[in-house]
Amino acid sequence: MQWSKKLVSSAVLMASAAMIAPAAMADTIRIATEGAYAPFNFIDSSGQPGGFDVEIANALCEKMEANCEIVTQDWDGIIPGLRARRYDAIIASMSITEERERVVAFTNPYYSNVLAFIGPKGSDMATDADSLAGKTLGAQRATIAGQYLEDELGSVVNVRLYDTQDNAYLDLAAGRLDGMVSDKFPAYDWLQTDAGGNFEFKGDDIDIDDKIAIAVRLNDTELKERFNAALEAIVEDGTYAEINAKYFPFSIY
Repeated sequence: MQWSKKLVSSAVLMASAAMIAPAAMADTIRIATEGAYAPFNFIDSSGQPGGFDVEIANALCEKMEANCEIVTQDWDGIIPGLRARRYDAIIASMSITEERERVVAFTNPYYSNVLAFIGPKGSDMATDADSLAGKTLGAQRATIAGQYLEDELGSVVNVRLYDTQDNAYLDLAAGRLDGMVSDKFPAYDWLQTDAGGNFEFKGDDIDIDDKIAIAVRLNDTELKERFNAALEAIVEDGTYAEINAKYFPFSIY
């Protein structure tokens, strides 16, 4: 997939730079990620958060000339932690949904997502409701994939929801699931591993117009706009493309 660059006038770029720099000098922004959603966020061999989300967070903080402190938080508690002011923003591959927009504010999207079915490699697994009837399918709890599985197939399949994506993968690899529904990009990464090598995508992508963005508190309008300006800047100067290329051989923006 070829990268495309949106033409932006010099006036817009100057306004973006002005928005980023003066307000951001010497402050610290605490950013939460999950740390269990490779390759977007994970704990690396040195015990530190890493992944696409973390690199994007650091690049944004650099553009804002702010200190960036990354903390990890279990997914189920990540929005409550933001609202309780334990951190200032969430960069954890969070989808924009109407339900979430009632309690947090979202920036412009920093990537787009589709869902996919995963099943045993070489099997004749079909993905229509009639073919899946009676099978056991998994997904991560409190995610778009989990919601899709419950809403669209919950009446015909046995649904198992997991606290982390990694635990869903473990049960799939162990044969305790017939298949799963997942965000496609982290699944793509897992399929390249030894554990995922016996599985493959099944059927067509499930395009649900899923946009991934940074969450901040509802009244943090200034911080939201600073993130938006910084995001525009890293896309324009090629930083985003460089980070993207580390993790995927195609654009996810």
